[in-house]
Amino acid sequence: MKAIASFLVLCSASVAAWAKDTPADTAQIKRGEYLAIAADCAACHTAPGGKPFAGGLPMPIPMLGTIYTSNITPDEKTGIGKWSYEDFERAVRRGVDDAGNNLYPAMPYPSYAKINDADMRDLYAYFRYGVPAVQNDPPPSTIRWPLNMRWPLKLWNLVFLKTEPYVPRGDKSPTWNRGAYLTQGLAHCGTCHTPRGFAMQEKAMDERGKGYLAGSTLAGWTAFNITSDPTSGIGAWKPEQVVQYLRTGSVPGVAQAAGPMGEAVQHSFSRMTTQDIEAIAEYLRTVPAVSNNLERARHDWGKPATDVTALRGKPIETTIDAARLYLGNCATCHQADGRGTPDGYYPPLLHNSTVGARDTTNLVQVIMNGIERKAGDRHIGMPAFGRELSDAQLAALTNYVTRQFGDPATPQLTADAIAKRRSGR
Repeated sequence: MKAIASFLVLCSASVAAWAKDTPADTAQIKRGEYLAIAADCAACHTAPGGKPFAGGLPMPIPMLGTIYTSNITPDEKTGIGKWSYEDFERAVRRGVDDAGNNLYPAMPYPSYAKINDADMRDLYAYFRYGVPAVQNDPPPSTIRWPLNMRWPLKLWNLVFLKTEPYVPRGDKSPTWNRGAYLTQGLAHCGTCHTPRGFAMQEKAMDERGKGYLAGSTLAGWTAFNITSDPTSGIGAWKPEQVVQYLRTGSVPGVAQAAGPMGEAVQHSFSRMTTQDIEAIAEYLRTVPAVSNNLERARHDWGKPATDVTALRGKPIETTIDAARLYLGNCATCHQADGRGTPDGYYPPLLHNSTVGARDTTNLVQVIMNGIERKAGDRHIGMPAFGRELSDAQLAALTNYVTRQFGDPATPQLTADAIAKRRSGR
């Protein structure tokens, strides 16, 4: 009898453990899939040409080294196939893996800490039971000593990490709260758009903190101010323009998404429900304004060009004549006067927030590296000119575009400045 009783106890414990980690139905997996889209997990955990969520994407960190993203498929050898829900929750919300090792905050767990328990369980169900297992062991990260030591991250978490899930505000509408929950947590907008402090922590994690979403520079791109300030942020945008930008990455006459934001549109925002995008837009328009002391909004600048039509037919291979460079490389799509095409497929350069910014980081990135993304079924492409044009030519072209179509007060670039940007300095 003791043996039978022991056997029954073991069976009961096994069934309880199995039931605890197994989704009740496919609906939970489907909910988790949507949450993974909202969290844009694929952007970091899928390498170019690799299987979904199998990791291996290199993430160069200036002055630190390169982090390779982990495999989060349910493979038992190289992924999270043996992880319990508690292991998963601790990694996503607290930045500690199943072996007790601290994760680098390149994984936005300070934002994911705001995910509520129900959504966290749905995410776990999706990654454990809805994602195909892929055996792939990514290369080890190459963080330089002494920063490769993980124990200081325990102190970092102690000082900067808040692990409480999002608490809805009673003085706000359900739509506002949904937008706040998505913006602060799953969509982790502050990871890129909030300035960093002395220890690379986000200076604020929600609208009650100073400088939240006031703009920052990360991974060679500028994430601009998206507070409600009408000139420095998006306060002058119409609500439908914010929604359109998030869904398509393009609002002709205002802004076009490229780089990491273009990827977020392609992999995440364009696949979210209209209700959720509208909720994010409603929340963003209430984030306290932070001014960068700009005279006009970035998309307010620009006038049509009139100095390029006389240059047609002249060679441009080695020229540093800015107007000739524009005519030979840009005018076919953006038109000689910079107005783009009537349907907005080739966007105007005047009244363009990237061109109108005094910070030319993103403009140089786009000219050098081009754009290659999708918005739903629509392909968005721009050729890269980094290999075709010299440093002097790139500087001349960038200066022409900002002077003609952007803010005339934008600092002019030199060939040396372009060379430094090519090298990632």
